[in-house]
Amino acid sequence: MMFAGAALLALAATSRAEAQQMATPAAMEEDAFDGEAIVVTGSIATAQAASVELKRKADNLIDIVAADSVGRFADQNSAAALSRLPAVAVQRDQGQERYIQVRGAPNRWTSVSIDGVPMIGVDEGGTTRAYRFDAVPAVLLSAMAVNKSLTSNLQAEAIVANIDLRTYSPLAKTGFDLQGDVGYGFMELGDKDQRQASLRASWSDGTFGVVVGGSHYRRKQTTDNREVGAYDAKGPTEFDIRSYQLERENNGLFGAIEYEPVEGQRFFIRSIYTEFKDDEQRNQYEFDLDSSSAIGTRGFASGDLVGVPVVSTFNYGEYRTRNYINTIGGEYESEDGLKASVNLNYTRTENTTYLPLTQLRTSGNASPSIHYDASDPRFPIISLYSTVGTGASRTRGASLTAIDQTTVSSSGIVIPGMQDTFSDSYTVKADFSKALGAGTLSGGFLYADRDISGFTFATSNIVSLASGASVGQPFSIGKYVTSKPWDTNFPLGFSFNQIDNVAMRRDVDSLLAALQAAGLYDPAKNVPAANRYRLNEKTLAGYVMGKVEFEGGQVVAGVRVEHFRLDNVGTAVTAAGTVPLSAQQSYTDFFPSINARFDLTPDLVFRIAGQRGIARPSFGEIRVGSSINDTNSPGTISGGNPDLKPEYTWGVDASLEYYLSGGGLASVSAFHRWVDNVLYQNQQAVGSDLYDSNGVDRSGYLLTSTFNGTSGRLYGVEFNYQQQFSFLPSPLDGFGVQGNIALLGGHFDTSTAKKLPFQGLSDTVLNGSFYYEKYGLSARVSYQWRSDWLDTLGGLGSGEYRKGYDNLDVSVRYAVNDNLTLFADATNLTDAIYMAYEDDESKPTEVEQVGRRYMFGIRFAL
Repeated sequence: MMFAGAALLALAATSRAEAQQMATPAAMEEDAFDGEAIVVTGSIATAQAASVELKRKADNLIDIVAADSVGRFADQNSAAALSRLPAVAVQRDQGQERYIQVRGAPNRWTSVSIDGVPMIGVDEGGTTRAYRFDAVPAVLLSAMAVNKSLTSNLQAEAIVANIDLRTYSPLAKTGFDLQGDVGYGFMELGDKDQRQASLRASWSDGTFGVVVGGSHYRRKQTTDNREVGAYDAKGPTEFDIRSYQLERENNGLFGAIEYEPVEGQRFFIRSIYTEFKDDEQRNQYEFDLDSSSAIGTRGFASGDLVGVPVVSTFNYGEYRTRNYINTIGGEYESEDGLKASVNLNYTRTENTTYLPLTQLRTSGNASPSIHYDASDPRFPIISLYSTVGTGASRTRGASLTAIDQTTVSSSGIVIPGMQDTFSDSYTVKADFSKALGAGTLSGGFLYADRDISGFTFATSNIVSLASGASVGQPFSIGKYVTSKPWDTNFPLGFSFNQIDNVAMRRDVDSLLAALQAAGLYDPAKNVPAANRYRLNEKTLAGYVMGKVEFEGGQVVAGVRVEHFRLDNVGTAVTAAGTVPLSAQQSYTDFFPSINARFDLTPDLVFRIAGQRGIARPSFGEIRVGSSINDTNSPGTISGGNPDLKPEYTWGVDASLEYYLSGGGLASVSAFHRWVDNVLYQNQQAVGSDLYDSNGVDRSGYLLTSTFNGTSGRLYGVEFNYQQQFSFLPSPLDGFGVQGNIALLGGHFDTSTAKKLPFQGLSDTVLNGSFYYEKYGLSARVSYQWRSDWLDTLGGLGSGEYRKGYDNLDVSVRYAVNDNLTLFADATNLTDAIYMAYEDDESKPTEVEQVGRRYMFGIRFAL
């Protein structure tokens, strides 16, 4: 049957039974396993050969990575593992892989499914639909695939790709099976530690099977960070010097029960829990260079200033992402070629942030005088001096080696920053197919009901630290300054000591509780009504699809119909009070697709595909919640834009694939996407009566929000080569190579600007690895590089860019025997520096480094 995405399913198979179970219902055909079954023994070469064979027989353009291959890279989460595939780039947060960008497209253009069931991303307070891959440990999965062209049985909400993540089957092996790993290592910057462990146990008698497992990964990390908030005509407006001390965890639990009373009938229950935890301390000092109280000169290369206020911000924040994924279902296959499957799924996703910021500011002669040398704009060197004198006659005093952190003003503030998003999704998915001679007819439906509630990041409630004295808890920064210097590899010119943010957070929490009891702090004001949203999405989809096979190829064509309804509720905040708002959207779309494969020779395959896809706005972007200022002329509104339309695309794909002996592959593929209604951030007139209330016409007000542009184009070409050199004499036949490069381009238009760049579009993405595997040794050197890309479109024609970077990883495995393997991983050996800049590299806005990482351990199997 015909689910193209299901081609990935057999990758972790150790028997034909597992391969059949792993395939998405109606996905892989029997002839995908003509001859002997694909048997993955655990070697790089065998896993590579299995993925290549499945790619060859797939109905669509697809790239696949097997769980065993993941285990031979230094990858802790699924984003890192997927980044090894052609035209797949990764977005990192403090060095850790988080989001996936396929073919240089914005990450919202890639959808995700788990075991074939569509998932939604609810990250960052709902301001993006991008899926958080760092919340899904790689060890929970058996295989992953990137569907670059769609068949009608896949969700249409995928402009460039659908990524399908697959879990393990307990019927994969008969008897008892136990596998796991334990590892420990360190982070070079700050000399912190990291650890990992996983365990999977399964039992099956061939009819009934059960599997349970779990994983844990934790890293303690120092992040070295320098930022510049903005530049003006004179130069940098601030120097922001930061050090992060963080502890991150990825935890996962999964279990499944499967029952196959007779061949062709299977029932299953699967449950997955994943969580990402980030406890993060921030020490931050901002030199306010353009302050009106600073005296002197300021330039791009250097500056001399007297009395520069220093804004200190400290916090111990908590970031959490949790997924609860539960599926029950069954599969049926008759001898006459009828197949059916049903999946019932409930998924809850929680994304929360609590970030209480303690902020203080120097004044008067407590503000130091400085000279800065920014000849290397990434690392401005600051020379400190005391400030003496009064008023306009203040001058630079004696040289200083450090800021006296104990005398920074204690009359600061606390800002309880926070954001939350919760989603509850109920999905019913059914698929059917019937073999009809040389063809197959398929159909199915999907119903998804999703409730989403939350609020975007809020920092509106400001509490004075001075009020602590009134409740017997006076605040003094001096008690939290430690004797431990910052861990930093960046030049600076003076030194800082670490702040005990954990103790400060404990005391701040106690202070807020005391102020609340005294009626001096109202936590209800932490989140303005304008930030909140509540939405309900209902999607009803159905498809029909036909497949015709002929001598030397096949054609798969179909159409998917989706009816979508959105109920959108929120609040507008005005000077006169709050106004409840609501908006609805309802539309029906048709999504045709066609995928053709032609076997030009036994080893040469040509594919061509066409499709229509969609990407819907995020919950924060389309919310009706807003803040309205009626006193400005014209009036202004900030918030969501409930009139946003989805982005639509027509696309074509083509590839030429040459299958080499020994499971190798050389291929070239090209794609083009024409996109309408491209989303971007801007300020423009409202143009509707949505925000009108109490007789006030606000249609001409200026709304700062997300809007639809007109049209865009995304295109590129991908080259891929992988092969083990089995034709060489022993022992050289253990060498092999895997490599790919993508050359990408694209732009979009608005009504007022042309050829704006897409966010996240690197014009070159490169992945390569060289390996050797023989005599129990498995060693691999892996390299990744991507070129610069636009990160934030700050205004039409300008924005913040990310500088390209490279990563070099080394992984070594040695099999002591069939049950025990030793491993060592070295990650980020290039010691990458991640940099953002405003318009060009002479104006860096952020420079960050996390250091190299090392992990050592054992893998075992019983």
